[in-house]
Amino acid sequence: MTKEETWELRLYIAGQTPKSVLALSNITNYCNEYLSGKYSIEVIDLLKSPQLAEGDQIFAIPTLVRKFPQPLRKIIGDLSNKEKVLVGLNIRVLKSGKD
Repeated sequence: MTKEETWELRLYIAGQTPKSVLALSNITNYCNEYLSGKYSIEVIDLLKSPQLAEGDQIFAIPTLVRKFPQPLRKIIGDLSNKEKVLVGLNIRVLKSGKD
């Protein structure tokens, strides 16, 4: 079975607050830089779908959840600390690696 390793991320927000917008912008930038073409980000607005918070046990927002690769990991906040996000998600910096 050949499955490309695609990172599945889920960002929980509550409306278009400055922190939520910044968190999405930050994680998109990091993914473009380190996971180019190998990621998906699902944005879940808890103002529209509050029941979805229970599944991933979301208690603060914005919260980023790494669904795949396992194990599940969570980072709370606007994701502006790049080093903390990369370490928290266990993204290995592999610039110009083989595709």
